[in-house]
Amino acid sequence: MLKVQIDEDVPLKYNFLTSKADHRILGTATLLQQNGDKVTFVSKDINLRIKAEALGITARDYEKEKVKLDELYTGYGEAQISKEDFDYFFKNKYLPGNIVKIKRDLYANEMFILKDTSNNSKSILVKYAAKGKKFIPLFHENPSPWGLKALNIQQKCAFELLLCNEITLVTLIGIAGAGKTLLSLACGLQKVVEEKQFRHLLVARPIVPMGHDIGFLPGTKEEKLTSWMGAIYDNLDFLMDKTSHGNEPLESAVNYLFESGLIEIEALTFIRGRSLPQQYIIIDDAQNLTPHEIKTIISRAGQGTKIVLTGDPLQIDNPYLDAESNGLTNLVERFKGQEIFGHLNFTQSERSPLAGLAAELL
Repeated sequence: MLKVQIDEDVPLKYNFLTSKADHRILGTATLLQQNGDKVTFVSKDINLRIKAEALGITARDYEKEKVKLDELYTGYGEAQISKEDFDYFFKNKYLPGNIVKIKRDLYANEMFILKDTSNNSKSILVKYAAKGKKFIPLFHENPSPWGLKALNIQQKCAFELLLCNEITLVTLIGIAGAGKTLLSLACGLQKVVEEKQFRHLLVARPIVPMGHDIGFLPGTKEEKLTSWMGAIYDNLDFLMDKTSHGNEPLESAVNYLFESGLIEIEALTFIRGRSLPQQYIIIDDAQNLTPHEIKTIISRAGQGTKIVLTGDPLQIDNPYLDAESNGLTNLVERFKGQEIFGHLNFTQSERSPLAGLAAELL
């Protein structure tokens, strides 16, 4: 039975001001409880749930879209195969999926290291193709998009997902300093500028501050976004510096990408209603987005568009989300197994020894 309760001005303990809409909701819940009803207060706002508990009202988070982080699909695994199977793979360029003994479901575009049981120093990096239920070699064995080379196996796997045209949705999550944004930008520039597979590289981030907001920013939309897109500009400077060879000032090289329209920086605030065909889209810090916002972004994709979402579920600044309820982890759980989807969970930091220790210890 659905019951609609008319808002009433109910005085609350602890001097909670009834002029606030949140407190009026708590007042209504208090009134219902005083009248003998069994009341459970459901909200994604942790501050409001704490206030409800202080008032003696049972409070719960919205559980439907929660994902257990320790059980989240990683997109990466290891297994052992016999020497005969090892040789079969090199001869036939594939290996039937039922040969490899893995006691769980396999998902499309999942990466695996297959090790030779007779010699553990021998291994191959493969990708699972769900259509043929087989393991196949990577399409991009030794990529160096925009002059960038992989520093570990996980980055090599990420390159495969980011460079494959058949994979149109990619999620990269993991610890700070793993290279998620840098790898995505390098592959985006490679596909847009060098290979001309896409018309534009569109980069966006949610406008969610870390800590206290500094308030309104002066200037045009582009000037305001400069403050929010510092991480993007830092990575672009690094990538352009690797390819300029000192022939052109770094600032001029970066400005050319924007002035020519090859790169566009956008706030997610303005993305609703847009249709974005033939674009390589990178959504950075996507852990600060709700499942509804993620759905809105992905549904903007037009024909021939690829979307990459990066983020760290353990670094969330949105007060209404946590590591298990944000849109990024929800997306991974919903899309795993789809042939157009690829995912990778990074566990190694390559930024610096200090950044790696901070990610591990703090």
